Amino acid sequence: MATQNKRRSQNIVGNFYVDSTCIDCDTCRWMAPEVFYEVDGQSAVYHQPTGEIEQKKALQALLSCPTASIGTVEKPKDIKTIHATFPIAIEENVFHCGYHSEASFAAASYLIQHPDGNILIDSPRFAPPLVKQIEAMGGIRWLYLTHKDDVADHQKYHDHFNCDRILHQDDISAKLQGIEIKLTGHQVFNLTEDIIIIPVPGHTKGHTVLLYKNKFLFTGDHLCWSRHLEQLIGFKNFCWYSWPELIKSMESLTNYDFEWVLPGHGRRYHADVETMHKELEKCLTWMKK
Repeated sequence: MATQNKRRSQNIVGNFYVDSTCIDCDTCRWMAPEVFYEVDGQSAVYHQPTGEIEQKKALQALLSCPTASIGTVEKPKDIKTIHATFPIAIEENVFHCGYHSEASFAAASYLIQHPDGNILIDSPRFAPPLVKQIEAMGGIRWLYLTHKDDVADHQKYHDHFNCDRILHQDDISAKLQGIEIKLTGHQVFNLTEDIIIIPVPGHTKGHTVLLYKNKFLFTGDHLCWSRHLEQLIGFKNFCWYSWPELIKSMESLTNYDFEWVLPGHGRRYHADVETMHKELEKCLTWMKK
């Protein structure tokens, strides 16, 4: 829990602050960019929230911080109301779960509220308020794991919801042997009529991505928007298996249409299909340099 005696000097004076336990994961900065920014390798508050919307975003970021490095001088009076805002709607029946886990270095997780059964995409912290909200939304039928890095509290979610976990065989370690659905090979896997899982080896050998309704692409650590380069990128500095294979996997995505890139790490990106294809080609040009 954040403490005032560790409050970073780079914070502006006021109620919200970030302390020195921050791991620079970027979560608060993309969830509440009006309030948080990066300075000297960690996050800090540059603007105290004003108004209901900024206050809500700042508190959502506080609850989502994987290391509880965000604090307030005054105890929030409406924190229970903020808990109830999770999962946060993105578009249609797709939600951001929040409650990022330090075990996954703050990877974002998502929920699809689906008529065939809800799908949790990568694992957030097993936070009781979030669990309660997911129960109210119909529980979890599948827990899809993009790769072995972002599994966090998968076992607790499996035990609580009795959901089937999905992970590619090439990413299953001794600690993940209990996975119920083990994907194999390089073929696309059809989970439902409108959901496919696409193998994209590169970041890890068994990395996959999930495409929903030819609109939402959940990319784990394969593809994201870079706020520094202002373009889509692959994770060149965090490629644990093969950069050439990652480029091939990225090329395979040009065969699909989608409007959303929803990553585990990095920033989201939303555009029409034509623009998305152009940005993906730009990404590939950058990767091949």
